[in-house]
Parts: sequence; C-alpha cells; structure tokens
Amino acid sequence: MRAHVTVTTSPTAIPPSDRLLRAAWQRAGEPAVDIALESAIPLGSGLGGSSAAGVALAAALAAHNGRTHSAHELAELSRSTEAETMGLPGGCQDHFAAAFGGALLLECRETTSLHVVPMSEDCIVEFERCAMIAHTGASRMSATTITAVLDAWRAGEVQTCDALQAMAAIAPMMAAALSDGDLDALGRLVAGQWAAQRSLHPTITTPAIDQIVRETSQAGALGAKALGASGGGCVLVIARGDRVDAVRRALARHASILPLRVSRSGVRVLSETGAA
Repeated sequence: MRAHVTVTTSPTAIPPSDRLLRAAWQRAGEPAVDIALESAIPLGSGLGGSSAAGVALAAALAAHNGRTHSAHELAELSRSTEAETMGLPGGCQDHFAAAFGGALLLECRETTSLHVVPMSEDCIVEFERCAMIAHTGASRMSATTITAVLDAWRAGEVQTCDALQAMAAIAPMMAAALSDGDLDALGRLVAGQWAAQRSLHPTITTPAIDQIVRETSQAGALGAKALGASGGGCVLVIARGDRVDAVRRALARHASILPLRVSRSGVRVLSETGAA
C-alpha cells in the first residue's frame, strides 16, 4: 500500500492548501509547481500513511529540483518536516520504513542508526501467509497519545518507563526472530510487546482492539497488537502456521483485513518529472 506524489512545473501554481503538502513545499524552497498526492493507506490507521506521503513528497520535490538524496536523507527530511515544520510529535520509524522498505531495526537517538534485517525468501512467504493486518474502522489521533506518553516519561512515571524499557528490549529480539525465520518466536514477542505498549497510556487500547486480541488468540494467534500509537486504527495479528484460516475468520468478524505484502523496496523516483 503506497503513497504516490507527482510534481509538475506550473508558472501559475499556488501554495498547496493541504498542511503536509505545504510544509514539504516550503522545505523544498517553494518551487513553482503543482503537487498531487494519492495514497492507498487509510487515514488514521497507524500504518504510517503520513510518513509514506512525506517521504514521497521529499523524493519528488528533490527530483524536480535536480537533487538526489539517499534513503536515509529522505527519511530524515520527512521526519523533520513533520516534527519541526509542522510541529507534530512523533518518532522516526515510519519515515525510515517508507524510505527503505523491508525489515529494519532502528535506534532513534539524536541521530538514527539503522540495521537492515535480512529475511529469506521462505521467511517472507511464510510471514505473508501467517501475518494479517486489519482496520478496526476507527481512526485515531496519534499526537495526543504520543504527547501524553512523553509527558509521563519525562515525569519519570514508573509504569511508563518500565514499559518503554521492555519495548526497547523486545525490538532486537524481534529482529533476530525475523532473521532466523522463526515466526513462532516473533508472534510471541509481538504479544509481549503489546502487553507493554498497552500499559503506556489508557487510550492506547480500545474495547474493540481488546476483543480482537482476545478472540484471535483463542483461534490460534501467537501474538496481536495495535499499530502506531493506537486508540483505533489497525491491528497486526500473527497466526500459528496451522491455524491461519481460523485466525483469519476470527479477525474478519471484527475488522476489515487489508492486503499485506513485504515491500522489497522503499521510495522510488519513477520518472524525471518527479513522481515518487
């Protein structure tokens, strides 16, 4: 599910009305262009749709201006446009996912260090079979939850700090499970991650999400979690290999299952006109 941006020279162009498009256009030096954005990613879904759009905008506008940026540079430009130009709280991970594709282990500090997690072809095929993403039908506003969690962390609240430490410890174990092709271990780690994440703030889970996690687990899911800052949006479920059909039926009773494929590439500039 991709975001597509087209940039076209236009001497009569006016500043974009959309907030994200305007911020990206300003960071690119306010060129005389028309910008069109199309995205297959549902709004407020927790799937990083705004970051995918931001990376595509950065790539297309750079191509129009005759510049070439690395995937790392595009991710950082998209992140800073969202965080600094637009003033929205959020992390780096979605921008890097959109820029690079595949599986990544990220360490986000003053700068972001990145390790590409190798996945064998067999692992990718099995992941696409056993993993499911479904939209609950409820959008969410991640900025509110992110701000609340950051405030609790800055105040040193024990439950929040412990949960964040647990999530950070699980991340490299997830990368190792993917690299080893051990999806059973990955599923169990997802369950542990969700237990820590949902304890960060009361708005992270919802009754609908709790029901999905409970019923898919009963059907044979190894792990399930809400994506993004949650409060709605999408849920990831990883089924045991011999229970995929049962888990899919349980999930479909409560949410709309979306197409899931492992992206073999990140951002791409498709033509010299600046489509990305």
